[in-house]
Amino acid sequence: MTERGPDEAERATDAAFRSTPAGVLAPPPPGWQAHAAELDAAIPDFDWRSLPVGAERRWFDAPSGRLAGLAMGPADGPRVLLVPGATGSKEDFVLMLPLLADAGYRVEAFDLAGQYESAGAGPWRLDPPAARYERTLFLNDLLAVLAAGSGPAHVLGYSFAGTIAQEALTLAPERFASLALLSSPPEPGQAFRGVKRIGAISGFTTPRQGAALMLWGIRSNLNRVPPGRLAFVRERFRLTRRDSVDDLIACMMATPDLRREVAASAVPKLVAVGAHDLWPLELHERSARELGARYAVYRTGHSPCETTPHQLVRDLLELYATA
Repeated sequence: MTERGPDEAERATDAAFRSTPAGVLAPPPPGWQAHAAELDAAIPDFDWRSLPVGAERRWFDAPSGRLAGLAMGPADGPRVLLVPGATGSKEDFVLMLPLLADAGYRVEAFDLAGQYESAGAGPWRLDPPAARYERTLFLNDLLAVLAAGSGPAHVLGYSFAGTIAQEALTLAPERFASLALLSSPPEPGQAFRGVKRIGAISGFTTPRQGAALMLWGIRSNLNRVPPGRLAFVRERFRLTRRDSVDDLIACMMATPDLRREVAASAVPKLVAVGAHDLWPLELHERSARELGARYAVYRTGHSPCETTPHQLVRDLLELYATA
């Protein structure tokens, strides 16, 4: 696909990020944590390209290139870093930004290399250049983003990024104040073997076939997301590099076993999932026990950051209070 540089991508999308739908991206009302479930149930359909007032678009310099990001909250606040998964982007956390910023945190998110507005970042920009988006590429990018901050961060890894966040914790524990794993693969090895319905055949598919199946399901709206969300996701696919998705799936088919090292870490940990996640809850619950993590389940699917953000942030704030 044709690459877009950071300046071109920013010019092409800047106008769309100026509007803020009333209420949904506003600062939360006082005492909102006690009504988190009700607030989540009342989230309307909206344009996911919108940002809360006060959110900033920015770029992170990483080994694979410049990564598109968002930031919000006081510059001197404790740092929170939200990392999306395969086919995702920083906008997956847009409903969480005002909640965390209002609590005094400096919250940041960025697109993984090859994904959405970071499509210009990739293995050809490494020194020396490489051919594929390997796990070490995403790991070193995350370590670089963490190192750009002045202190330890509360890190949330969503889906595939949960694996990368765990590996980063083992390599740079001083950069972590806490670790949250959101809908992340709960087993090492071929991570899709435990997925509901298709797990039994996942071992017979190639990464490209697995990526094709996932992309078809998302584009076909099998998860029945609202029109505004679906429009954004389809728009995002027009920028995301297909080879990056294939390689991400390959990474997930070779998930490293980090359970012992992560369990040994003293940082507070949380495993958070939807009751209707891709993987059965018993696997997530076992993973939480193995990692020594708190465990939270929400009445939703694979994307609590989109559908139950108030409940998720409520639990994150409780986690951060113990750090």
